[in-house]
Amino acid sequence: MSRILVVEDEVDLVVTYERLLRREGYRVVTAASRAEGLKAIGAAPPALVISDLRLPDGNGLDIIRAARALDPPAPVIVVTAFVSQAAREAALASGATAFLAKPFPASALLRLVHDELARVTH
Repeated sequence: MSRILVVEDEVDLVVTYERLLRREGYRVVTAASRAEGLKAIGAAPPALVISDLRLPDGNGLDIIRAARALDPPAPVIVVTAFVSQAAREAALASGATAFLAKPFPASALLRLVHDELARVTH
């Protein structure tokens, strides 16, 4: 059972992501800020990270870099409502493995989670 870290400050989305991912059998840990996310990554490295780019205490680029610096690196799916080419490029340059614009269907997130975890376990 893979451990997924969700870094998101919108409570409704956290609840939705948790419910969706747990239903698929994943263990879910959540963080509501950049600082909490970095602490969670350091405490117990996740298999995968789902992170917003805009967080109350900074941006998600630090989350991406921390997850990708793990050994082995954890894939990072960036989810954001503030979509721009610059945001996408910054996320991918920092090491994000996927970029998803809010709102999106639950099936799109689950497909990315499954694909990213399959890629790192093979």
